[in-house]
Amino acid sequence: MLQKHLLLTRIFILVLLSTLLLSCGKKKKKDAQYVIAFSQCVGSDLWRRTMLEEMKMELSLHPDAKLIYRDANNSSERQVSQVKEMLDKGIDILIISPNEANPLTPIVEQAYNKGIPVIIIDRKISSSSYTAYVGADNYQIGKMAGEYVGSLLAGKGNIIEIMGLPGSSPAIERQKGFSKGLERFKGIRISAQIYGDWLKPNSEKQLLKFKEALPYTDLIFAHNDQMASGAKEVLHQLGLTKRIKIIGIDALPGAGGGLQMIDSKVINASMLYPTGGKEAISTAFKILNKTSFDKENILPSLVIDSSNVQLMKMQWNKFSSQQQDIERQQTLLEEQRSLFDNQQFILNIIVIALVLSFVFGGLAFFSLQENRKINKKLEANNVEILNQRNQLIEMSEKAKTATEAKLNFFTNISHEFRTPLTLILSPLEDLIKNEKINALAGQNLKLIHKNVFRLLRLINQLIEYRKIELDKMRIKASANNLVDFINEILESFQHSAKKRNIDLRLISTEKDIVIWFDANMLDKVIFNLLSNALKFTTANGTIHLTIKRQDRFITIEVKDNGTGMEPEEVNHIFEHFYQAESNSARGSGLGLSLSKELMKLQHGDLVVESKKWYGTTFTIKLLMGEDHFSAKEKSVQPLLKEELHENARIYTTDLEERKEQKNSDALRQLKEQSILIIEDNSDLLYYLGEKFDDEYEIFIANTGESGITSAYEQVPDLIICDVVLPDLSGRQISEKLKSDVRTSHIPIILLTAQDSLEQQINGIESMADAYIIKPFNYNYLLANVRNLLKNRLLLKSHYTSDISSIAKQPISKSLDKKFINDFSGLVEQNLGNENFSVEQISKTLGVSRVQLYRKIKALLDCSVNDYILNRRLKKARYLLTNERYSIAEITYMVGFSSPNYFSTVFKSKYGIKPSEFKRNQTTNT
Repeated sequence: MLQKHLLLTRIFILVLLSTLLLSCGKKKKKDAQYVIAFSQCVGSDLWRRTMLEEMKMELSLHPDAKLIYRDANNSSERQVSQVKEMLDKGIDILIISPNEANPLTPIVEQAYNKGIPVIIIDRKISSSSYTAYVGADNYQIGKMAGEYVGSLLAGKGNIIEIMGLPGSSPAIERQKGFSKGLERFKGIRISAQIYGDWLKPNSEKQLLKFKEALPYTDLIFAHNDQMASGAKEVLHQLGLTKRIKIIGIDALPGAGGGLQMIDSKVINASMLYPTGGKEAISTAFKILNKTSFDKENILPSLVIDSSNVQLMKMQWNKFSSQQQDIERQQTLLEEQRSLFDNQQFILNIIVIALVLSFVFGGLAFFSLQENRKINKKLEANNVEILNQRNQLIEMSEKAKTATEAKLNFFTNISHEFRTPLTLILSPLEDLIKNEKINALAGQNLKLIHKNVFRLLRLINQLIEYRKIELDKMRIKASANNLVDFINEILESFQHSAKKRNIDLRLISTEKDIVIWFDANMLDKVIFNLLSNALKFTTANGTIHLTIKRQDRFITIEVKDNGTGMEPEEVNHIFEHFYQAESNSARGSGLGLSLSKELMKLQHGDLVVESKKWYGTTFTIKLLMGEDHFSAKEKSVQPLLKEELHENARIYTTDLEERKEQKNSDALRQLKEQSILIIEDNSDLLYYLGEKFDDEYEIFIANTGESGITSAYEQVPDLIICDVVLPDLSGRQISEKLKSDVRTSHIPIILLTAQDSLEQQINGIESMADAYIIKPFNYNYLLANVRNLLKNRLLLKSHYTSDISSIAKQPISKSLDKKFINDFSGLVEQNLGNENFSVEQISKTLGVSRVQLYRKIKALLDCSVNDYILNRRLKKARYLLTNERYSIAEITYMVGFSSPNYFSTVFKSKYGIKPSEFKRNQTTNT
């Protein structure tokens, strides 16, 4: 039955799709068959408008084509950006009128190499990577103008020539052609040549500088009509308009164009300079339709003066009128097509509605038949689900029992840990007191002592946490002076606070505040809070304990101005085993959770307020009086200060800072290789630093960010990094350093307690070179360090055996290869620059001078200056062998300041002077 259902559904989908295809078929005809992009940049506003109008006229014959137009307004950079934008839109052909040849050549070649046809208008690029060229011959137009002027002046007269932009190809070609056209008219002389930069204001300004020569001038020839118009303005100011003739180039139609100037007697004549818009579109469709076309399309020109200007204007007006008629007809056709499409769409909707009615009717009938069968299956499934639920409940009870058994076993084992820890701690303290042994291994003994107490604290917290879970924690409350009790606790922490100049004090308006509480529970709460406050408060900070009376409560505020917490951390801070990711000092995640539970057992509370970078305030709330304690919860035993101080040791020992043993810089021996160690555990950080200090120069960092900064600044030979850090993970650090050209060559060893196979694979995938699991053997770590550094030296010697062929060597990492290619290419480009410096290389490659030196030393085993000198000498040797330059010429070609210095350096390298070397090569040949 299900198969029948699916069959009906498929039939419905096929009918629906076919109907939708019919509905959309007509609309697809409206989509553009071709997308033509046109980028315009050069010429006057009128010239650009005329070219665009001619294109639109020709495009009106192809309604299925779409034109994308961009005007860069004489800016090469803007034109390159606009062409890139058009290429991203998926065009079929590119028509471009380039502003300048060289800047536009790369982007035109990029389009051409992508398989997009390119038509160049008016100006060519610096390569042959284009499909077709459309434009006039400026040389022939200039020659035509010269011949016309010679005939107009009857072979005699003085001419002033107003040229375009200096150095531009149209200006140069038009001037050459004009001179060629005047060659046979010996009586005509060009009395002055000025540059008007193609602009009317500039031509007026430059022509006024020659106003003394204008009375003796018979004709002014301007390279375009705009500058010719400017010449007319100057002659009008000087009253010389009647006798001096003016000739221009362009003869554009429309208001302000050359045709209008000739008709209104502003200028006498103009050489027609066709825009090529119509021809470009015509050529584009030949290319798109794959019909034959000419690659070079040189447009013809003619002289327009008073004899034929009216005819030209009439032709242009006729073209414009025909274009308007075509546009009106296209509008009418579009309206008719839209009406037809709407009617077709309504018809399709009706058909679809009928099909849907038929299909849904059939599905409804089929569903009624299948409904009874489905209900029977559902009843059977419900019975099966109930059976499975009962099985899950039974399995859950078994799992709970098994979990409880595991926790009990773990708790019992934790109890058993206390005995060996005691047997470790007592002999250890005896060894620390022994002066001889302390002198030999004092630091290591203290490190062991500190971590024994840390392990003891974790075990105590775990046991107390399990007691609370099993409801076996018993309260023994008694009346005690709260002020004296807290002062006793503060004394144990004052030593650690003074070492870091932290202001630790108790603030109370009363000297005696007697209140009922369980001293053995409350001391653990305050120990935890003070220990955390000291961990997260920087040197010269403050930690204040304030006792206040509030309604029925006595409150103890533990306030610090340390790093504080984010709101998300505050919300989870009392959860079991929660550890804030942003904190560098990580604990077990039990201390605050246990403190909260201990306060609830005493019918009090523990709350927190915190703001990131402004500090944290924990508030202990204790009920006044004794009525809230039952008789079993009260005790008459006095508070033992000795026991209080002994318990404090478990929390204060962890706060003791390691004393760094620093050797005098004057006596310290510099090592050849260096290691950066990134580890947030200060004990492990300094332990590894001391162990490796005998063989290597050591740099240390306790956060990911500071480690990355140190790697960039120091560029060590190897990095040892912990995976779990407070800000960035070791994997993130490895990926960042390996993807940065400044540090990509540095081997990285990751240390971690995450020992699953998947975690090890993730570590290696982060581009780390080794992944070592904690706890690790130091000798194993040392062997890995030595092996990686040795392999790095072997790799370096492999691809630096011949510096001259460095670009061809198989460098192991793509980033290192790119860096060496960029470096060697930059040096090759500047071998002839005697002022080429390391600072220029650093700036171009985007690295500091120190990073550049260390990177090149690590990869090429030579200094930057040695590399540059060696490349210069090798190129000089090549030139001496294969080229016919003099010694002096080669000296400056390879960047030496003088031939004498070059000869000295060449001889020190090859044992022979350059002149002798060249003579030997010639003789051998």
